[in-house]
Amino acid sequence: MSTQVDTAVLPDSGDRPLVVLVDAPSGMERRLVDRWLGRVRGDAQAGGRGLEVLPADSEQLAARLTRGDNPLLVPVRVVWATDPEPDGTLLRLADVLTRGWALRNRARAARRSPPQHEVVVGRPATVRELLRRHRRERDSTDTADFVRFVARQATLALDRAERALTGNRFKVPREVASQIIGSAHFSREIRRLAAETGRPEDDVSAEAATDLESIVASLDPSAVDLFSGVLRPMHEKAWTVHADTAGLEPLRELNAEHALVFLPSHRSYTDPFVLADVLRSNDFPRNHVLGGDNLRILGLEQLARRSGIIFIRRSFGGDPVYKAVVREYFSWLSAKRFNLEWYMEGGRTRTGKLRPPKYGLLSDVASAVETRRAEDVYLVPVSIIHDQLQEVHQMAAEQTGATKTPEGLRWLAGYARAQRRPVGGVHVSFGEPLSLRAALSAANDPALDVRPSQTGEDTDGVAAEDSAARRLALQKTAFEVFVRINRVTPVTPIALAALALLGVRDRALTLSQVRRVVEPVLDYVDARGLPHTGIGSLRTNGGVAEALLSLRREKVVSAYTEGSEPVFSVERGHHIVAAFYRNSAIHHFVNRAIVELSILEVGDLTGRDALARGFQAALDLRDLLKYEFFFPDKETFREELIRELTLIDPDWQSGVDDVARTQKLLRQSRFLCAHRVLRSFVDAQWVVAERLAEHDPDTPVDEDALLDRSAAVGRQLLLQGKLHGPESLSRELFASAVRLASNRGLLTPSPPREGEPDLATRRRAFAAEIRGVVERVVTIDETDATNRQESAGVRP
Repeated sequence: MSTQVDTAVLPDSGDRPLVVLVDAPSGMERRLVDRWLGRVRGDAQAGGRGLEVLPADSEQLAARLTRGDNPLLVPVRVVWATDPEPDGTLLRLADVLTRGWALRNRARAARRSPPQHEVVVGRPATVRELLRRHRRERDSTDTADFVRFVARQATLALDRAERALTGNRFKVPREVASQIIGSAHFSREIRRLAAETGRPEDDVSAEAATDLESIVASLDPSAVDLFSGVLRPMHEKAWTVHADTAGLEPLRELNAEHALVFLPSHRSYTDPFVLADVLRSNDFPRNHVLGGDNLRILGLEQLARRSGIIFIRRSFGGDPVYKAVVREYFSWLSAKRFNLEWYMEGGRTRTGKLRPPKYGLLSDVASAVETRRAEDVYLVPVSIIHDQLQEVHQMAAEQTGATKTPEGLRWLAGYARAQRRPVGGVHVSFGEPLSLRAALSAANDPALDVRPSQTGEDTDGVAAEDSAARRLALQKTAFEVFVRINRVTPVTPIALAALALLGVRDRALTLSQVRRVVEPVLDYVDARGLPHTGIGSLRTNGGVAEALLSLRREKVVSAYTEGSEPVFSVERGHHIVAAFYRNSAIHHFVNRAIVELSILEVGDLTGRDALARGFQAALDLRDLLKYEFFFPDKETFREELIRELTLIDPDWQSGVDDVARTQKLLRQSRFLCAHRVLRSFVDAQWVVAERLAEHDPDTPVDEDALLDRSAAVGRQLLLQGKLHGPESLSRELFASAVRLASNRGLLTPSPPREGEPDLATRRRAFAAEIRGVVERVVTIDETDATNRQESAGVRP
């Protein structure tokens, strides 16, 4: 009773008795099944088979299962025709709590003449097959437990048969808590926890049952419809959804055999609702969506849980029972092929680009694969990007010290009101799915050389007792997911308009000047074949004006229109907002920026020496930026750099003078981007590094105080013109720089290792390294300005 569905046909039982288990909660349904059985009973008896009919939940089932003749059990159910889209006006909260919508739909179908229904037959199984499965899965030899197990398997088989008619969105889990608590695997886990903690098994089991009850989500189609109806206004008026549905086709095939874990980028509270609508409209089952306890909003929590939201604590590494419950629940969902969804960044991005991933939940899913509870699970990278977001202004304010508004009903109402104005499109793209089993195996290959420091050190619940190799494998896997998200994230007109305006300081640009900045970028996007959303419009002044006016409506850009022609600049105080939009596409240009700076670093070297020095300079920059961007393994990174170098100089390997020619072509290039892409990040690093260099090496560093001091001095340097723009004064950028310094051992006073300089010397070297990068970025900036001045007669 597991996967194969035959509609209205009884299987051949051979010499075994044939027992039909009828799932018919109403008298009408039992009569319809009896009528159907009347048509097929003769065929069965003519074939010499005995045919018995029992209610699936009847008391007679126990006696029939223990008779010893190993019958073939065949589950049968009536499926009523459903309305494709239930009338939203009829979906009331009381219906969800009482299953009223489902009952009303059944009644409507039954009243039609003839009744609109179909009898479905689930996949059969013999009693011995079910007994073997019961002994493998359950920690019980009790007959009553076996009878309940058989009834549940019949229900699951009929659910699968029904979905062949109604669609995958009606796939729902049943009796989850009882299945998990009674499983052999979880019983062993309870005994292990009791032994490790020295507590009685009954106490641990009771605590686990309570924890499980607090997190298990149910899926009721009526609740899903209602929840979507309540929350859809939070995005349907603000954005037009554009989805890459071609990316869903391979997922559909994978989902037939494996659970999928959707791992989207996270920019807005509406992301789960947007993705849910896209999947629903393409007949994917509803995901189980992970949400933090802070989103348990009074009045909506029960509805949310019945629509598949799993509320879990934001941190639970110190609670072994809770962690075991979460791991077991995820393993159960994965084994039963229910799809999951969570946001590995741990919260909405404040900068517009991906935040460092957290790995705790991935660890729990990985355990299902490692213990072979599930053969495999496929991770699905998902990019969700918005043309514009009303909430960006609040997130930007938080970067400069504003307090985050706590979630609640009042907050939700205000948030929903803010989404009533249309602001553009939201773009959903699906990256190449990643086999978790293959990823964990490949991540242990030392040749890939993706260091854990590249992806951060916050494991967010990955058990301390896990081996270093396992932690590294999880980090590499999460890292690869983010690389794949970036690959499918499109470049938008808004992102390029912000890129152009942030590239100049304290100046406004005309439409033609913005277009001259953007056109080489468009050529580069075409040459790379990068994903994008209608950026070709930026080749005209009208298209540029449309993008800038969109930003002006959101108070990101200001326009002066009283002169001979309009000029545009970033609105005072909103540079971090503009940077948010720019950063949504910035990852596509980071390798190009690194190549530009590496070519400058080569100097007068030639041949292999130049190539080796250039690649080492690129690796140094990769290490410097590892907490800001996601890079592939060294070999892939090298191949990507070579492709970038070839775009600058297609003949870079042609002769002994190739380096000088490449440097000349770079200086003359219409597309130089290091200053537009990296300046705010290296400026923030430089501010932090200089504060560290002046800090007493014998005094421990207070990180919060360091961040506050960096913000204060950074503002002074900006006023002095020593920083390029206010977008570098982001607390998140400063925090990334502090993590980099910590990774290099520059925060905690400690005796130097043998042959190593003291802490003060290493801090000064760190500051000098970043200062050198800033100087090269400035050189690219000056070269670009000179090129534009010569080509247009106007200094941009």
